Amino acid sequence: MRLLYFAWVREKIGLATEDVDLPPDVATVEALVAWLKQRGEGYDEAFARPQVVRAALDKVHVKPSAAIGAAREIAFFPPVTGG
Repeated sequence: MRLLYFAWVREKIGLATEDVDLPPDVATVEALVAWLKQRGEGYDEAFARPQVVRAALDKVHVKPSAAIGAAREIAFFPPVTGG
């Protein structure tokens, strides 16, 4: 599975993208975030407030409770604001 990180999520993790093999018990976006937080300090900082970080499965925005299923790409990004 390919993970993409944008804006300050990318800055805290130190990567723009990575390919990972998810454990079998990681079935939702919420579970993925919990798993990522355990991978190191940068991940823990990036997802310290998981309710703020948005996710998209194969370029479709989803809620944290969304099942990952057969998704090939998950993107994480902060909310976008503009003027």
